[in-house]
Amino acid sequence: MISGRKVILREKSTVDAWNDYAWETDPELSHLDAVSPITITFSQYLAEYAEELSYCPPSSRRFAIDTLDSKHIGNCSYYNVSESRGEAELGIMIGNRNYWDKGYGTDVITTLVNHIFRETNIKRIYLKTLQSNSRAQKCFQKCGFTPYRHWDKDGFSFMLMEIHRNQWREGEVAKAAGSKEENNPPPLKTTG
Repeated sequence: MISGRKVILREKSTVDAWNDYAWETDPELSHLDAVSPITITFSQYLAEYAEELSYCPPSSRRFAIDTLDSKHIGNCSYYNVSESRGEAELGIMIGNRNYWDKGYGTDVITTLVNHIFRETNIKRIYLKTLQSNSRAQKCFQKCGFTPYRHWDKDGFSFMLMEIHRNQWREGEVAKAAGSKEENNPPPLKTTG
């Protein structure tokens, strides 16, 4: 498990299947992922789901996103890991709309990026989001990602964003310095 301020990222399990099925059949959520909603039955989905969980390729890591009180609200992952290029792609989906615009996405991204850069040799994390999804872009920028290209594919227009290890490290140093100043404020000047 990987703990953030508002979330816990944990390994996926079959108990997540019902929520994942509901989210993957939802037209709005599917559109945000630039895919069509799935149309198979839950029993078919569950069989495929269990098989996918039993085989996790080394080029990806998938996590369930839980609140601190253990409510499953979404999923995140990093995948397309390339050891030779030192990079990976990041994905996130908060499926439970009750947790949108409340800082959960920011905490997930921050927690996952920190984990990747602390625990792996990856030097660059990239992602794609729909050009029209300004809410996601603001979240990613808040977490240190910068846009680097537009990309059109299969009738969708994407914004490609990235963060490099050195950018992340600079952000961590700045946060630590800010935290020190908060804990040790300068002495008050007295007059008199």
